[in-house]
Amino acid sequence: MLNPILRTLVKIAVASLVVGTILAHFGITADELMHDFGISTERIEEYAKQGFAWAWPKVLLGSVVIVPIWFLVFLFRPPGRSSSD
Repeated sequence: MLNPILRTLVKIAVASLVVGTILAHFGITADELMHDFGISTERIEEYAKQGFAWAWPKVLLGSVVIVPIWFLVFLFRPPGRSSSD
């Protein structure tokens, strides 16, 4: 399961590096792009804080249900079988 996720993250990182290199070659910076879209770094920071404040309680609430279920499934799994089977 981790392999496809890791592969996707590597692809995103490589694509971001390529696009960033091309944009830097033409002299385009992140500040210019944000200014063109009318977004400031403070506004992005505020959106990130609001998103985290909204998501974190829901993640904790979900983990109260999911973690015990996972633990029970893990505990009562037949012996001798690995999770990758």
